[in-house]
Amino acid sequence: MMKQLVAFAALLVAVLSKENFHGHQVFRIVPKDDVQLALVRVMEDILDLELDFWRWVMPVDVRVPSHSLQVVKSYLESHSIKYFAMIKDLQALLDEERRQMKSVAAAGNTDSFDYTNYHTLSEIYSFQDMLVAENPKLVSKTVIGQSFEGRPLNVLKFSTGGSNRPAIWIDTGIHAREWVTQASGIVFAQKIVTEYGTDSALTEILNGMDIFLEMVVNPDGYHFTHTNNRMWRKNRKQNQDSSCVGVDLNRNWNAGFGGRGSSNNPCTEIYHGTRAHSEPEVESIVKFVESHGNIKAFISIHSYSQMLLYPYGYTRKPAKDQAELDQVAQKAVTALASLYGTSFRYGSIIKTIYQSSGGSIDWTYNRGIKYSYTFELRDTGHFGFILPANQIVPTANETWLALKVIMDHTFKNPY
Repeated sequence: MMKQLVAFAALLVAVLSKENFHGHQVFRIVPKDDVQLALVRVMEDILDLELDFWRWVMPVDVRVPSHSLQVVKSYLESHSIKYFAMIKDLQALLDEERRQMKSVAAAGNTDSFDYTNYHTLSEIYSFQDMLVAENPKLVSKTVIGQSFEGRPLNVLKFSTGGSNRPAIWIDTGIHAREWVTQASGIVFAQKIVTEYGTDSALTEILNGMDIFLEMVVNPDGYHFTHTNNRMWRKNRKQNQDSSCVGVDLNRNWNAGFGGRGSSNNPCTEIYHGTRAHSEPEVESIVKFVESHGNIKAFISIHSYSQMLLYPYGYTRKPAKDQAELDQVAQKAVTALASLYGTSFRYGSIIKTIYQSSGGSIDWTYNRGIKYSYTFELRDTGHFGFILPANQIVPTANETWLALKVIMDHTFKNPY
């Protein structure tokens, strides 16, 4: 009886502490020019509004809490800035997402694993262990560090043997709420083990290179999205001299650190932290990349907006390899579109999306990893971060085709 009461109490605490987004709306704001865009940016600095900007690409998407709806509407209308409610009740979407997750059965092996649904952190860890156990000659797991809250930072290594071979790095889930990325990482892992030996291009790549996959770069944040706040983006660092928690892990790298497109305010979603590489989740990747010394491609998977991006984000100075990076990106998005017709834009971060300082692929490119790319997966904003689970496998499948283009080019063009 006591155990049941304790379990019920724990459940009650979890339910009561879970952030509720009832009445929150996601606005699509359509500024007609840079003047109107600057007026929209003014709202970002009004912390009392508690606005959560989902994307700064034109048009702009922003989650507006119920208590700020009227103020935001009045502000936009007073400046003749067009907008509409793209998501009219965010909580309704989250409730549906949660209902689908409850139907997921525990898997005894990777064949019975449900790739069509979202999973908790413990389920992802379990999948990783099953994949290694089932494919010991091809897959191994390395713990490259610990998160702020002490969770393991697992990296899967896909290798056919040899030491310090040229390698490709892929990571997903650096931003906690971008669930389709972690889910796609699971599918990528499954595809590597099933396509090796049957897909000639992948087989040739793996016979000459290793692939490293970090499926959950931000495990603390990801766990928090399941237990407390589905919209959480940052890690869970307890910031000194502030009650606000978390650092944006993709603003924490030593590439234009602290510049435009990041913030020194711990209460913002793009807080860059106290110094470059201050966060254990970032530092662990930095140390791994530096110690390996032979990583040829670094690919970071984000969502959403349907874009394939390359350096730079912190400066308008073109990357010295821009022509080649652009050519490969064009080939990759063409392959991606061949499956379902999904259209991706491509180009440098600063020209295609916005200026952002302290990003991972800018740092890796500056470290000499030529083929540094960031994906922004589905969709273009209709669902945003709450992409329905029935789009996981199609998203992963089309992205996999683009990944193979980049990996194949990397393999055939050593430098």
